[in-house]
Amino acid sequence: MKKPRTLAEPFRIKMVEPLRITTIEQRINILQTAGYNPFLIRSDDVYIDLLTDSGTSAMSDHQWSAMMLGDESYAGAHSWEHLETVVKGLSGMPYVLPTHQGRAAERILYGILGGPDKVFISNTHFDTTRANIEFTGATAFDCMSEVSLDPNTELPFKGNIDIEQVKVLIDKYGKGNIGAVILTVTNNSSGGQPVSMQNAKELRKLCDEHELLLVIDGCRIAENSYFIKHRESGYETKSYKEIAQEMLALCDAFVMSAKKDALVNMGGLLVLRDKEMAQKCTNQLIISEGFATYGGLSGRDMEAIAVGLEEVFDPDYLHYRIKSTEYLGRHLYEKGIPIVRPFGGHAVYIDAKALYPQIPVHEFPGQALVCDLYTQGGIRCVEIGSVMFGKKDENGNLIPAKNELVRLAIPRRVYTQSHIDYVIDVFDDILEERPQARGLRLTYEPPFLRHFTARFARIK
Repeated sequence: MKKPRTLAEPFRIKMVEPLRITTIEQRINILQTAGYNPFLIRSDDVYIDLLTDSGTSAMSDHQWSAMMLGDESYAGAHSWEHLETVVKGLSGMPYVLPTHQGRAAERILYGILGGPDKVFISNTHFDTTRANIEFTGATAFDCMSEVSLDPNTELPFKGNIDIEQVKVLIDKYGKGNIGAVILTVTNNSSGGQPVSMQNAKELRKLCDEHELLLVIDGCRIAENSYFIKHRESGYETKSYKEIAQEMLALCDAFVMSAKKDALVNMGGLLVLRDKEMAQKCTNQLIISEGFATYGGLSGRDMEAIAVGLEEVFDPDYLHYRIKSTEYLGRHLYEKGIPIVRPFGGHAVYIDAKALYPQIPVHEFPGQALVCDLYTQGGIRCVEIGSVMFGKKDENGNLIPAKNELVRLAIPRRVYTQSHIDYVIDVFDDILEERPQARGLRLTYEPPFLRHFTARFARIK
């Protein structure tokens, strides 16, 4: 049996950006100044930035070349026509609305569909999705089976929505009170786990039975297609793009942050099947984002998205993308770090509650690990736990999230294997210092999306 080859990047580097090396003492001071919140740290003070895979991709030579062709006309630009053609070919839907990023598309759509007494159902609403829904006065429900929420359970499609839970909510609230059913692929908040085609088809059938709108949040639709091809029977011979097209054919609306699988630094999409809904959304788009054929984007941005949506389905790229994430996850698991399994497509999720059992959930073990990774190695990442998703009861006590996770999100085409090996090595320091790890308390929090601007203090 041949020894496995080194996982080499399927690209060459034409331009480099220097990284600043800091000391532990410097990072301790930086972290204190930032209120123990990685969002408030300057990028120049970060060595390996795994805060998010959103908008952090390195664009290709073809994307940069296409940007030089950007038509910056206010209306009817050929760059818009290029983007429209590509998106229609992928989604099969006739109405394409560009936005400056995904949360703008969410705000427009859910602002129209939402409102007091409205209910939205999803496998897992991500932070901006939930915030845009709740901002309208609506309620967002997550429908995940208990087994899928167990970080240690190995399932091929752990991001699936629980159909039985959806049925219960439909019976309880009635179709007239349900704004939409949202299927997020891959399921970011649940460990970057994929959704099967069978699950999507079952959900479509249920929505048809009750005349409900089905929205697919497909910002990682290409990565999800990879898992379907390699894990779901009947899709072995289909291309990744064909699988994505089949899944998008099931929905009434497609929301996308292009900053993920379109491989760009800025942009979003709202794609619709219904003419009347498209007209309502277009009116909101023009008021808040820009004219319908640019929607807050420059022509060069639209050119980059159009090219990126083609490049992302390249088999060599997707193989490297998924396997490089797996490389990080496998080595951390072998080191004894508790992580969500199986490994997701865009990130590795650490089970901070298991890693730091001495830190109670109200002292935010995930945020503590985020701060320790920055202190030990200059690595910036994000908590996906009770800071991000925790609520408060009527007495102001914390209602914790289901899990206390830390996400190491890997930017696309940015870091080499040497960088990832460095991240793996830093966890040796985390394990060594684990007995001394201490929690945090909130000193400031805003009413919505508190993890972006909240500030903390170390508990003595």
